[in-house]
Amino acid sequence: MSENTGAPAYDIGKILQALPHRYPLLLVDRVQSLEVDKEIHAIKAVSFNEQFFQGHFPGRPIMPGVLQIEALAQSAAILAIETLELAGSGKLVYFMAIDGAKFRNPVEPGCLLDLRVGFVQKRARVCKFWGKASIGDKVTCEVEFTAMIADPPAEG
Repeated sequence: MSENTGAPAYDIGKILQALPHRYPLLLVDRVQSLEVDKEIHAIKAVSFNEQFFQGHFPGRPIMPGVLQIEALAQSAAILAIETLELAGSGKLVYFMAIDGAKFRNPVEPGCLLDLRVGFVQKRARVCKFWGKASIGDKVTCEVEFTAMIADPPAEG
């Protein structure tokens, strides 16, 4: 359930309907709450079986910061799709810019990574977001980023 609206949370089935991402790059496992026009709280279950842990780093597995930002961006895409009523439209949410990324604590296998994202600015085709990833009360990543809503690239 959404914390403030009563709307249902996204399970993995609904996430797969909303996002074009698939394994191994789908980085949102559950949406805890979504407040249209405002904010989303999603979860990434970080497992030792993730492909990136094989090389980052052997003997000291740490989730790459860029993948934390990607998880936040995927959460933002779900928020934008709901807010701008884009479900079923075929539109995609593309990264345009990443600003002020800060990495505070490592993300290791076995944790639930809390992903919180909200709008800084919202327009029909371009949105700016703030994002914060954390494990419990420890912030792991903070960032602002901009995304564009556009048609998918033409096949061929």
